[in-house]
Amino acid sequence: MGDAIGQMLASAIAIAVSPVPVIAIVLMLASERGRSNGIAFALAWLCTLGLISTVVVLAGSGGGARGDDGPAVRASWTKLALGAVFLFLAVRQWRSRPKEGQEAPMPGWMRTIDSFTPGKSAALSAALSGLNPKNLVLAIGGALSIAASSAGAGGKTVAVVLFVLVGSLCVLLPLGVYLLGGDRAAGTLRSWKTWMAAHNSAIMTVVLLILGAKYVGDAIGALTG
Repeated sequence: MGDAIGQMLASAIAIAVSPVPVIAIVLMLASERGRSNGIAFALAWLCTLGLISTVVVLAGSGGGARGDDGPAVRASWTKLALGAVFLFLAVRQWRSRPKEGQEAPMPGWMRTIDSFTPGKSAALSAALSGLNPKNLVLAIGGALSIAASSAGAGGKTVAVVLFVLVGSLCVLLPLGVYLLGGDRAAGTLRSWKTWMAAHNSAIMTVVLLILGAKYVGDAIGALTG
């Protein structure tokens, strides 16, 4: 089980520090339906990430007779491809960063968050966690690491649960601050949103570079070992 948890942790943390869902849920919590929209957003994020992770782990853990290295080799090649995708995304993220003194443009949907309903909030959350290319690749990569580990079914189940929880910190922490933080919650959330919006490109570039190097290195080591 320790192997499965250790393998997926980097991807889970990368999802957790993704700035866009943090900014989205902070804006949502500041809206008229802040409580219901925030809870719907967080639940949809947990469910979507859990579904993707479960499907990938089940698919990646199946097949192959005992002693057959086929699944392990396929997993290594997949991790190599994902590592290349991470490196590509890192380069693209850095090249698209705002110039010095320029603010990153706000997506159009962020300007309409005040009018969101819980259903629309849940749909946005599912799209950000399951359809956003970066988060989708991160989720698949993390789940694939769990599937390729030597852990048994129970260990992989625990690893998936931890993967989903760690990867959901980006929405659970702001929601927790909002629900439990009292009068200071608004100021705290505003400061988080401002900092993450300002450093979005740098955060994601570093995270994607680290993950790309790790996945490529792990895959090459497994394929040549």
